[in-house]
Amino acid sequence: MGAREDIARAVTEGAEAGRRGDPPTACPYSGLLRTAWIKGYARTAPPLADQSGEE
Repeated sequence: MGAREDIARAVTEGAEAGRRGDPPTACPYSGLLRTAWIKGYARTAPPLADQSGEE
């Protein structure tokens, strides 16, 4: 596969992981593909709860 296909696949897999509710640490990639996976994940994952203790 070419680089574009790899990146598109990583974005799609990240989006699927976000919809399933997988933790962000579930990313199987490193480098550029990790960035693509996180981009897909961030588009679909529910927002994280604010645990800072600030109001």
